[in-house]
Amino acid sequence: MKLPGPDHPITIAPHAGRVQVTLGGEIIADTTRALRLQEASYRPVFYVPREDARMDLLTRTTHGTHCPYKGDASYYSIAAGGKQAENAVWSYETPFPAMEEIKGYLAFYPDRVESISGA
Repeated sequence: MKLPGPDHPITIAPHAGRVQVTLGGEIIADTTRALRLQEASYRPVFYVPREDARMDLLTRTTHGTHCPYKGDASYYSIAAGGKQAENAVWSYETPFPAMEEIKGYLAFYPDRVESISGA
């Protein structure tokens, strides 16, 4: 585990507005409880509570990745409105202790869904 530090800062803060994610004209997630994660010089990412996402439209895949700062990510594909988005969602289900705040949240690839408003 590599902790975020001055060379790779990660900040997590509540997002003040509403975040909606759509695919195929359907709302996949809709929340006013999103977290905004800013990692180093990367673009900010919204993390949405699972309770505010249409989990019935998501299917867990076998794909996975590892982040030395956050832990192991699980992935989900989305089927909605006649469209399919493979591995469009990731989640740190057991993040490293320093990133515990994002446990139970989902993040969406902007180029694999129709839109992420609030971004």
